Amino acid sequence: MPSRAASEPGRALGPPYSSHRPSARGKFIFVGEQKFYVRGVTYGPFRPDGYCLGEFISQYRKPEVVECDFEQMRENGLNSVRTYTVPPRWLLDTAERHGLRVMIGLPWEQHTTFLDDRERMRLIEERVRKAVGACAGHPAILCYAIGNEIPASIVRWHGGARVERYLERLYRAVKDEDPAGLVTYVNYPSTEYLEVPFVDFVCFNVYLESQESFGAYLARLQNLAGNRPLVMTEIGLDSQGHGEEAQANMLSSQIRATFAAGCAGVFVFAWSDEWHRGGHDIADWDFGLIRRDGRAKSALAAVRNAFAEGPFPPHLPWPRISVVACLHNEERTVRECLESLLKQDYPHYELIVVDDGSTDSTAAIVQQYNVRLIRTENRGLSNARNLGLKSATGEIVAYIDGDASPDRHWLRYLAASFLNGQHSGIGGPNIAPPGDGLIADCVAKAPGGPVHVLLSDQEAEHIPGCNMAFRKVALEEMGGFDPQFRIAGDDVDLCWRLQEAGHTLGFSPAAVVWHHCRNSLSKYWRQQSNYGRAEALLERKWPAKYNALGHPTWAGRLYGGSHLRPLPFRRRAVRHGVWGSGLFQSVYEPAPNGFHSLLLTPEWYLVILCFLLLSTLGVLWRPMLAALLPLSLAIGAALTLAAANAAHARRGGRLHRRTSRLLLLSITAFLHVLQPLARLQGRLRLGLKPWRTRTLAGFTFPWPRASHLWREHWKAPDESLRSMEALFRQHRTVATRGGDYDRWDLEIRGGAFGTARIRMAVEEHGAGRQMLRFRCWPRVSPMALTSLVCLALLFAWALIDGNGITSRILGIATLLVAYGVFQECGAAMATFLLVLDSYKAREGK
Repeated sequence: MPSRAASEPGRALGPPYSSHRPSARGKFIFVGEQKFYVRGVTYGPFRPDGYCLGEFISQYRKPEVVECDFEQMRENGLNSVRTYTVPPRWLLDTAERHGLRVMIGLPWEQHTTFLDDRERMRLIEERVRKAVGACAGHPAILCYAIGNEIPASIVRWHGGARVERYLERLYRAVKDEDPAGLVTYVNYPSTEYLEVPFVDFVCFNVYLESQESFGAYLARLQNLAGNRPLVMTEIGLDSQGHGEEAQANMLSSQIRATFAAGCAGVFVFAWSDEWHRGGHDIADWDFGLIRRDGRAKSALAAVRNAFAEGPFPPHLPWPRISVVACLHNEERTVRECLESLLKQDYPHYELIVVDDGSTDSTAAIVQQYNVRLIRTENRGLSNARNLGLKSATGEIVAYIDGDASPDRHWLRYLAASFLNGQHSGIGGPNIAPPGDGLIADCVAKAPGGPVHVLLSDQEAEHIPGCNMAFRKVALEEMGGFDPQFRIAGDDVDLCWRLQEAGHTLGFSPAAVVWHHCRNSLSKYWRQQSNYGRAEALLERKWPAKYNALGHPTWAGRLYGGSHLRPLPFRRRAVRHGVWGSGLFQSVYEPAPNGFHSLLLTPEWYLVILCFLLLSTLGVLWRPMLAALLPLSLAIGAALTLAAANAAHARRGGRLHRRTSRLLLLSITAFLHVLQPLARLQGRLRLGLKPWRTRTLAGFTFPWPRASHLWREHWKAPDESLRSMEALFRQHRTVATRGGDYDRWDLEIRGGAFGTARIRMAVEEHGAGRQMLRFRCWPRVSPMALTSLVCLALLFAWALIDGNGITSRILGIATLLVAYGVFQECGAAMATFLLVLDSYKAREGK
């Protein structure tokens, strides 16, 4: 086993200066093959000095002063400079000599209602093109900023969608002039709702004095950034109002917090107290690291020390980690996986490879590397992960798939998250690498991939199996992974079991793995079908986690990759605040209602099938041709949703020729149609059917029942309900509590067609004695009731019309639905009686 000695990444200030242009890959910025952490400072604008660049008057100091400033910056560990106006070429040359990268601001009249004048829009784009053309290709350029804090009132005036479209127009203009240059937009909390997925990385200016609030907001911004780098482009504190010591302390803590949150870098506002804006020198605040006379403040040393420590503090007590890679026929990707794992920059880890009965050359490839290999017959993914757990010697056990390769600092970010919190499990993003081919690129934008589910910006409900790590003691407490999950679903099951036992899960946005997507339609179909089968197994074990139709219901929100969204073209609700004055404005995304939720499920295709069968009866009876209308609407809704989701998923992709974009969009939309079908096929094969009955108590005639229970000892009503809920769970029956406005207490799920509801009353008879009264009645679901009424009316119409064959078919369909309602309501009622008997036996007669 090779030595796992690793350098301290926090000691390096960045790669040596290189002529390579910076690029954004995943959550980080790279120069060549070296990761580039931005350690920057803003510079200017200063009083104009007469230098001109086309139409722009230079707002920079004299060249000899800039030379001294840049030399001092580099001596203090800075590697980047942010300007707010287009710098002259000599300034870029000076930056290159001192090893600094320049973030170039492209100024335009964003403080005006610029979209109200088409000529102004054209002139802005023209000036942007000229400015970029004057700098294009210079090796000192870090990126271009196509805007900086468009005022919230202006965005509100025009509407977010129009502003987004214009920013994309400017983005494409910059790319036309300098295709290799990175392009970003600098946002701020008041317009955080702006969606700019086309930019290469995400930038925010944030001024928060509370360290706790700042850390929490960084986590939120990471979720907004998704799979792109996040750079904080302004943080700072006015030393004139708060004192120089407070400024130094806050900058030091916020720089450390920024790197700890997995950001790709940070700019401190500002280099100097000297600042010129709107034709005036700003004298009533001092944000600079140096004073107007050039003397350094204590903040400069604090920033230097904080930058020197990033991204990881020195001398952390790094825990030993056991990395477990589970493989089955991974000959195409295993070499890349192992080489990435062996290059991990982490001091204490071991690598365990479990070959789960591969029939290709996977094992032979693994044997070429100095790793611990465990070979076993094919017994499934859960067994392979349990074998790795049994062999692990680390405090932390990290799991990765054979078709994934981690970022070099993957283990550092996972370990740092464990050290900074009490979570029992930590996950990270999995990102599709470029260059896997046309189909893989489209699959990466299609639904059904491994995604993380977050309950909040920092706590997870689910972390996917291709990138997850757990404390070993927590895994052993749970008994490892459930062996019944041979292909998928074991990660979901484990996450739910951990949370049920009181553990929590976290998420590290910088703990990145590159995860290859399926590169053919057949492989994608097989993957999604297997996921459907895993969902069927999960539903049997966790029925309360699924709705009546058999679709999983998450408490949190899905992030990462692509997933189906309810009507993504629907208008967003933005919390602007009174008169648009809200400092932190965000998008309100209401939960989809029942109809929208049905559109997102594979079972929608069963609805289409029902309308298709009804319309085919038009061959026998012409009025049934009317079913073609709802059939067309159902198919249209599915296709519209697929096309809209595909278009939304493809926003922000690499620039392609028009024909290529249309091809990619078409394939991605087709995958959005295909994925629910594959999931449905897998679910149905293992019994996860909408018409299934999930009660085990038999059947009783579904009419209202009343019962009572006398007890000599007092209990709170809520405690009685909790006791009954526990009994329902023991009988593997889903019992849902009523809401604040409901006249019922519990609803017992019989199936998609019928349920039973319970109401409880408590009579107080003194001395702690109580009479509990229960009333239970059947309830037909709205879907079943609508279907039953429609089928019955059609049956009666066909019978009156004298069409015997059609009337018989419709009569049988009506009876089948009625039987389903009768059987499911009766099963729910029988479960209530069984649970009530158990409760009476426990509480007393």
